[in-house]
Amino acid sequence: MASERSLEELKAQFRSTSTNSMPLAGMIAWAALGIAALFMSPFVTSTMALYVMAVILPLAFLIDRFRGRNLFAGGDEPLTKLFLTSIIGIALSVPLVVIGVQGSGNYDLMVLGMAVLAGIVWIPYGWAAADPVGLRHAIGRGVGCYLAYAVTPEPFRATAICGVVVLAYMYSLIFMTETGPSDAPAIPME
Repeated sequence: MASERSLEELKAQFRSTSTNSMPLAGMIAWAALGIAALFMSPFVTSTMALYVMAVILPLAFLIDRFRGRNLFAGGDEPLTKLFLTSIIGIALSVPLVVIGVQGSGNYDLMVLGMAVLAGIVWIPYGWAAADPVGLRHAIGRGVGCYLAYAVTPEPFRATAICGVVVLAYMYSLIFMTETGPSDAPAIPME
């Protein structure tokens, strides 16, 4: 029974069933948004930012399927459930961002808000995986996005925020504790 296992055993199980497909998918989605922001109106960019989190999970499933892995294979594990449940808490905060954008008319706030909120999921991930990269990702991403918003001129602000998110994902992919079974195929890094 899961409740009889120690916290360290649960964390090891969480790591063994996790993959790096979510950060790969996130990096792809945010890079695409950042590039699109150079060509789209601020309104269209903000609308796309609102849905960027919804793209990451299906893309991660496709990446894992291509690699012969199963995203969230440990879905019945307590820490996987806790991690997935934390996403609901983040989703409940999205309407605050929408209200802020509607009240201010500043569409870049949608990109900023979604970038920061989506980064918060790295906190429970880092805790469940016993990996300090999760907390570093969330803090670095949040501070970096706020700085990009504050110092980047208007036509490039959304792209700069997305660039910070992509850099945070790159950091995490390089430094996060190895996840998944040790015999799982990996994408070769060239």
